[in-house]
Amino acid sequence: MTLNFKLNTRFWFVLAFLFYGFSSFSQSDTSTIKAQFALGVNSPSSNGFVDDFEANSINFPSINLGLQYMFRPQIGAKLDFGYNRFSNLGNTPEFKVNYSRINAQLVYDASIISSFLNKTGVFIHGGPGLSMIKPLDDYGENKTSYLNAMGGVEVHYGISDRLSIYLDTAYIFGFSKDFKPVSDGFGSFNGDLLTVTFGASISLSGCYYCGD
Repeated sequence: MTLNFKLNTRFWFVLAFLFYGFSSFSQSDTSTIKAQFALGVNSPSSNGFVDDFEANSINFPSINLGLQYMFRPQIGAKLDFGYNRFSNLGNTPEFKVNYSRINAQLVYDASIISSFLNKTGVFIHGGPGLSMIKPLDDYGENKTSYLNAMGGVEVHYGISDRLSIYLDTAYIFGFSKDFKPVSDGFGSFNGDLLTVTFGASISLSGCYYCGD
């Protein structure tokens, strides 16, 4: 059993446990607990590849799944999992990479910024995590993993008391080492990643910025 599989299995176990535990709590406080899903695109940094390898500037898909808990009106935390795939630019060696990450993040409700807009909320999030890189096909042996730190901004629009849609822009900074030997980096990646996703946030305890 690989390290990545173990980490992903543990993440889903923890997420399921938290989801079950939170959903059993009183739901009287609005916007306390949220389950989130988002889909979008990603752009890997060019310095994350060894010479002759280069990815498309825009790649699909990026998938984010998370659970958020606001333990104060403006401060909270979330645990989330991200999956991204990117592939080679047309005139470079052919490769595909699965980039997965797990992050624990603090969340700040900055909705005062958008208070003049009805049913709109702004959230700033950031925190440490682990990036797991899995090249596909010919370069499948060049797996790697490294610590990361990510930050981003979500802009929400309330559809109902329990559902909002949102746009999330996030940047994931990788704390990685150079590939040694260089051949370990063929078809692999050790750089930063920009993601832009569009998603839905299901509030398990209400949504205070959705309005009446």
